[in-house]
Amino acid sequence: MSYGFVAYIDESGDEGFVFHPNGSGSSRWIVLSALVMRKENDMQVVKVAKEARQLFGKPDKHPLHFRDLKHDQRVALARMIGQMSSRTVSVLVHKPSIPEPENFEQAAYSLYHYASRLLLERVSWLCRDHRRKQHAHDGLVELIYSNRSAMSYDALRNYLEQLRSDSAQKEIRIDWSVVEPTNVKAVNHDQLAGLQLADAVATSAFYSVTPNRFGDIEDKYLRLIGNTVYRHEGRAEGYGLKFWCADKALYASALDAVKITP
Repeated sequence: MSYGFVAYIDESGDEGFVFHPNGSGSSRWIVLSALVMRKENDMQVVKVAKEARQLFGKPDKHPLHFRDLKHDQRVALARMIGQMSSRTVSVLVHKPSIPEPENFEQAAYSLYHYASRLLLERVSWLCRDHRRKQHAHDGLVELIYSNRSAMSYDALRNYLEQLRSDSAQKEIRIDWSVVEPTNVKAVNHDQLAGLQLADAVATSAFYSVTPNRFGDIEDKYLRLIGNTVYRHEGRAEGYGLKFWCADKALYASALDAVKITP
């Protein structure tokens, strides 16, 4: 199948709902991010990952894991991603403020599926708005997820198919001329440079809202990636950065933490 775009997708955080007062237990946030580019520019991710390995003194084909890098290496990699001709979309979900968490605890990966829905809505808008008008199928996007060994991607495809069939009755805003559920693929993190860079994007967004053990967040990485954040009419909020956070004070704080000027 011919694709106009490719989206590499990875997450940071977990889907658990066990929150202890001392901050332990499940992560308070889960972030799902996509690194999106024209298919013809796909080799750029290989080039950037290779340059990063050389800069860090890593062997060829050594898989990059953002969490395993030192701070100065993360800064360098985030800067390199920020200079790419790609776009990024991140969905940030604050789990403690979800009003009815039991809706996501009854079936495995249902929160991941819902975050995928929010992510793919925005990926579809991005690709739709930038496809070449003279090519009817130029906007079609290849969806490559970082493989989660315990998760069924057939279940994810079926979920997307159900969303498509429900689109007329429910407020589902995925542009189906761009997203084809059968195009969902799962590849191991270490196999594709694009997934390793998507991991850096997701983890950067996660660190920007998740305090460390001293109560401090680290938003520098996301700011360095900022040039790639998808904007619509100059606006990143709700597009390249989609928050799902019912706690208004925390939401305002999170927005300030990831404030990126157009």
